[in-house]
Amino acid sequence: MTELTMGKALTAAMRRALADDDRVLVMGEDIGRLGGVFRITDGLQEEFGARRVVDTPLAESGIVGTAVGLAFRGFRPIVEIQFDGFVYPAFDQIVSQVAKLHYRTQGRVKMPITIRIPWAGGVGAAEHHSESPEAYFVHTAGLRVVAVSNPQDAYTMLRQAIASDDPVIFFEPKRMYHAKGDVDLEADIADAAPLGLARVVREGTDVTVVTYGAQVTTAMDAALAAEDEGISLEIIDLRSLSPIDYGTVAASVRRTGRVVVTHEASREAGVAAEVVASITEKCFHYLEAPPLRVTGHDIPYPPAKLEHHHVPDLDRILDAVDQVLGRSSNVPEVTA
Repeated sequence: MTELTMGKALTAAMRRALADDDRVLVMGEDIGRLGGVFRITDGLQEEFGARRVVDTPLAESGIVGTAVGLAFRGFRPIVEIQFDGFVYPAFDQIVSQVAKLHYRTQGRVKMPITIRIPWAGGVGAAEHHSESPEAYFVHTAGLRVVAVSNPQDAYTMLRQAIASDDPVIFFEPKRMYHAKGDVDLEADIADAAPLGLARVVREGTDVTVVTYGAQVTTAMDAALAAEDEGISLEIIDLRSLSPIDYGTVAASVRRTGRVVVTHEASREAGVAAEVVASITEKCFHYLEAPPLRVTGHDIPYPPAKLEHHHVPDLDRILDAVDQVLGRSSNVPEVTA
């Protein structure tokens, strides 16, 4: 095991992929000589050359469109979108081409493209630098969508994404880039948990808390705080947002009878809404209380000084836990 930050784990995953397969290349704005704004690709151009670690123009649609052409010709491009809010100029390419070409060609053409997106808030950034656009891509058939929460998953899941013949939208919580953890750099990805499998990161008996990305750490903090009051929270890291591993989630909810889903993205039509609806369908007779969502607000991402009001924190999660346990008089607001 090697202790690495999440950022360095991602770098190591790309270095391994570039070394193992000549068809792999990395493309993005400032990713070569600069090493990316978060230095995730630092040193890769020097090691593998400018033809495989490519500094592109500031044109997200062009970057993804070029990746489509390369995938047509048998390459396995890794695209870096510099910030989450910059993905929108490439939205048409992603949903109309990347997600559709395998189906449109009746399987004759594969799109083994990995689109890395530094994602979500908590770093005091400016407008369009702290957004959570995952629901757009979860809603798009033909895409895998994953979100990592720790260095080991960052390393393993990025390698799995690059090796996949499916296009993968790969969300990296930027406020976790400096979080450290042990990483097995020699692990065979064939032996790792499948890319679409959720993980129970903390076992519990009273309430299931479902989340992903940086919110896993927040949920774990909430579980420790709840433990002081004799409440046992089971924490599930979805890891994959499309497809979602409902088997793992449902098995937990059938044990606890209560569920809270939390994410940083806005509430309306978010991933949490889909999880709540699906779990209600699958586990209705096991539920002891209505499932609750703890999410970002339905507003544009706020200025840095106000983002702590927007990003769900320990207190908001614990308040929802109290509600599903019947320990709180708070009732979710219902509007006509």
